[in-house]
Order: sequence, then C-alpha cells, then structure tokens
Amino acid sequence: MESELKDLNSKPAKIQQPDTTHDDTSSKDDRPLLKADSSSTAAAAANIHELEKKFAAYVRNDVYGTMGRGELPLKEKIMLGISLVTLLPLRIVFGMSLVVVYYLICRICTMFSAPNQEEEEEGYAHLGGWRRAVIVRSGRFLSRSLLFVVGFYWITETHKDSANTKENSKTEGTHQLEEQERPGAIVSNHVSYLDILYHMSSSFPSFVAKRSVAKIPLVGLISKCLGCVYVQRESKSSDFKGVAGVVTDRVREAHHNGSAPMMLLFPEGTTTNGDYLLSFKTGAFLAGAPVVPVILRYPYQRFSPAWDSITGVRHVVFLLCQFVNHMEVMHLPTYYPSQQEKDDPKLYANNVRRLMATELPLQLTWPLRKYLS
Repeated sequence: MESELKDLNSKPAKIQQPDTTHDDTSSKDDRPLLKADSSSTAAAAANIHELEKKFAAYVRNDVYGTMGRGELPLKEKIMLGISLVTLLPLRIVFGMSLVVVYYLICRICTMFSAPNQEEEEEGYAHLGGWRRAVIVRSGRFLSRSLLFVVGFYWITETHKDSANTKENSKTEGTHQLEEQERPGAIVSNHVSYLDILYHMSSSFPSFVAKRSVAKIPLVGLISKCLGCVYVQRESKSSDFKGVAGVVTDRVREAHHNGSAPMMLLFPEGTTTNGDYLLSFKTGAFLAGAPVVPVILRYPYQRFSPAWDSITGVRHVVFLLCQFVNHMEVMHLPTYYPSQQEKDDPKLYANNVRRLMATELPLQLTWPLRKYLS
C-alpha cells in the first residue's frame, strides 16, 4: 500500500502547475490533492480526473474526498465534532480493554511453552489441547466484540451453495473425494485492516505479517498465537523466497492436517477501495491445495472503511467517529483445482480471481482483464 500512496502523493506537484509543457522544476507543493490554486483550477480538475482513472482501484468516493482531506459540509463537521468528544474516547477505551484482555489470555496460555523457532516464524500455532482451544475461542469472540465496538453491529454473511463447486473446480474425476478434502487456505480480497478482525472472528486463521508486528506491544504476542508468518517487506534479499516456501508448507499442512490452522492470504498484496480486484499473486496457490474464496464489502454513506489512499491515524479517527459501520461477507464454495491448475499456479490464481469478480461483481484491473478476455 505504501507504494500506491507514494504514487498518489507524488502527483499533486504536477497538478498544481498551470503550464502543460514538460518543465522539470524542483518546486514542491505539500497542499492536499483536492486544494488547487484558483488560477489553475480547471487544469488541476482535469489532471485529477486523469489521476483518478489511472488509480481507480485506490480512489475514495466518500464525503471526505479522494485523499480523505476534502472540504466537509457543515452537517458532516457537526457530526464529526460530536463523535470526537463522545464516540471516539469510549471506543478507544473499550477497544484497548479488549486487546489487553486477549493479550492476558494469550500470555497465560503460552506460559512455559516455547514458540516455533523457524527462520520465518516464531509462533504458537502448534499448541494443542486446552491452550489452543482457549486461544481460538476467546480470540474469535473478542475479535467480533472489537468489531462491535468499532460500529459493526451487524455483519451480513452469505454462504454460496456448493452446488456449483464442480463447475468451478473444473475437475474431471471423483468429486466426492474432493469434497472431503480440507482446504489449505482462505483467499480474500483486501479492503481494510478490519478484514483481519473479521477473519479472526470467523475462522481464526494464520496470516502473513511484517516482521515488525511481532515486536509491537500486546499485538506481537497475539500475532504469534495466530501463527503468523513474518516477512521483512523492506528487505530486497532472497528472504521473499523463504517466506513463499514457508507459506506453501503451511498451506499443505492445513490441507492434510485438520488440527492445523488454515492460512489467510490476500493475493492482491495490498488494499483497494473495494470495487476492484488487483492481479493475484501466486503464493496461495503454489501448494495446489483447495482454497476458500471470501469476498468482503463495506457499504457506506459517509466514510468508507476502505484503507486505500488515506493515512492510518486519520483513517482510524474517522472510522471511530462514524456512528454505524457496515460489512457484507460472501463465502464462496471451496475451490478444488484441476490438475492443469495445480501445474500452473498462475492459471489457478486467475481462475479464482475471475470467479470472485463474477460473484460480487468486482471490476478487474486492466492487465488481467486483457488476459482473461
């Protein structure tokens, strides 16, 4: 997501220039994207339109503007002011209380237990018995409670009938055997950091996180209890290959071992505004195991919970100041890959992505749209 923000933030300097010639000036303008000089309003508006078309998957369409810095109407300012002194403090206190409670539960359950010491993970997902049961059940309950505190009082969930599984999987043989196979991963579109909270409340899977997450107070231990696979995203070394191998092994383990947690993977690799599906990376599909596609949507009227082109702190404040938030979730049938898809992870990824885009529907970004036509 950082690269997209850099791209978006790098454009305003050009938008502010009324001259359309190729002038390599070094002047900078740190003002918000939506506030242009009056002398260049028309040119800026045209360039902003072009910019929004180029980065359509990241453009915000709520009352807060493209970059979350738009001029708010008086009614919205009043509602925001009321929320800042009422909802925001209460939600922060209750939310932090839930996090602390779950941290203490995880601390008790992991006492006298050594974490995995593999290179790319240091987690407690291998715990069994009552310890694992307490971690999972309390984690699911408290995750849903945290979503409730944030304003997601109702979550609409739809489970698609598995009658179409045979058609989607494109297999040629024994479907009864396939239906008994356990999926190894959950693949989901990525709209917000709230996606993780929902999946924790629904299935409590493991997921990929930055290595720095393991060192965050409270959250670090929780991520280890989830069995996260850590990646140093800032690194340009061959570390990525190691992470891909660990993820593939974990997917295969979940596929063959019913007690192992499934992996939650966001194949897009970053967040969007929820209306598009970016190209899928193949990490979730390298193992050739069945996957469960899940689609999340966040309907809104004022502020979009999508975390796309807005800073984290500003997004959290606006989200907590919204009286009610909405979430819709569609669980698709388990997708069983054909032998051809197992041999070609890219084909496997593209077919799952096309299925997800068709079901909601979502718009495909142009590279794969051309590939699938």
